[in-house]
Amino acid sequence: HIELAKPVYHPGFIKKVKKVLEIVCHNCSKVLADRSDPEFLQAVNTRDPKVRFNRIWNICKKKTRCENETKEVKNDDGEYSLGMKQAPVNHGGCGNIQPRVRHKALQLVAKYESSGEDGVKKKEEPQITPEMAHNILRRISDEDLRDMGLNLEYARPEWMIVTVLPVPPPPVRPSISMDGTGQGLRNEDDLTYKLGDIIRANSNVKQAIREGSPAHIAQDFEQLLQYHVA
Repeated sequence: HIELAKPVYHPGFIKKVKKVLEIVCHNCSKVLADRSDPEFLQAVNTRDPKVRFNRIWNICKKKTRCENETKEVKNDDGEYSLGMKQAPVNHGGCGNIQPRVRHKALQLVAKYESSGEDGVKKKEEPQITPEMAHNILRRISDEDLRDMGLNLEYARPEWMIVTVLPVPPPPVRPSISMDGTGQGLRNEDDLTYKLGDIIRANSNVKQAIREGSPAHIAQDFEQLLQYHVA
């Protein structure tokens, strides 16, 4: 296997990663809705994990903030409950504003709207690097993963980002005879050449990190590694 200097997105899982990033907070990795929301509670009780995941995604993707205040529970008449009624529910979030996540080719972008000092709204679109996404996903609690319908044993979300690349053995990528007789010149399989490209790109990223290269140069090498792995 090849241990990658920086994580990269898997082209087959990037859409799923985007959905998970729309469900959880980008700061504390907590699911943006909780069981005090009747719609969320109903979604969590869905038996089919795929349907449950999509229902929770539809609820959470509309949220713009990781709520941290205590919610007071209302009774059936719409009045705040007192006495022996259910206690207020604290979502326990961090209060951070959540971005809109957009998918562009092999990149994920976070769209923020922030107000400047003069009151004019500014749009920011920082890139969500695979490393940032990996850090967010690996901090999600087991309880939240179960609520989302993901299997803790076989489908942890951080595994959808490539950190180690398996290398197929030589019988899977045999060298090819150029003249068709099996005696003359032999050439390597396309897969072997691609693995060589990945190793070279990975070495460049490692060297850039080791030498403390400027951010834009390191980013170019990381994007090249992403391209070759995909």
